[in-house]
Amino acid sequence: MPTDDWLTDTRTSYDTVAASYSDFVRDAITGEPYLRAALTVFADRVRAAGGGPVADVGCGPGHVTAHLNGLGVDAFGIDLSPGMVEVARRENPGLRFEVGSMTDLRLGDGSVAGLLAWWSLIHIPDDEVPTVFAHFHRVLRPGGPLQLGFHVGDVSRLKTEGYGGHPMAVHVHRRQPDKVASWLRDAGFEIDAQWLCDPDEPVPQAFLFARRPS
Repeated sequence: MPTDDWLTDTRTSYDTVAASYSDFVRDAITGEPYLRAALTVFADRVRAAGGGPVADVGCGPGHVTAHLNGLGVDAFGIDLSPGMVEVARRENPGLRFEVGSMTDLRLGDGSVAGLLAWWSLIHIPDDEVPTVFAHFHRVLRPGGPLQLGFHVGDVSRLKTEGYGGHPMAVHVHRRQPDKVASWLRDAGFEIDAQWLCDPDEPVPQAFLFARRPS
């Protein structure tokens, strides 16, 4: 059952499903050309901005972090769930993963050359998003790219069962790209592009490409 602490509920839920979720997403990028293309664009933009460390925030079991490193990007992962971080370290030896929250991002000002958050913002309530984006802006170097991936829609729902049939108590917020882009602009970002994927599916997916101005 959910509690009044959404952050604790989210952490506990992903600790519970960490191993099953890793199995679920292990080949996700390999089979999806648009996901691979989005990461290639991101990697190119990191290099064009001068290169350097890149934060994959909400990294889960580390499959995106690993793919970025395969593209020559010095990526490391951060996740709220210690269980996810344990799986990520086990499955991706040699890469850096740490426990942390995007609502209180423990990275230095201007310390990363790029920041990516794929399907992790979906668990952040609307009233916390400005705080998250303020952290993203703070830790990015001027000129550094930001990429977001998220579910498109206008509803929020409570997910009570997840990968492998395990119990969960986590809210999933679906949002319109224009709404997310407006929050980014308010935080000081400039928007470079929007992608809409699977527009004919019940729940489309969106990418936003942004950057902290130089």
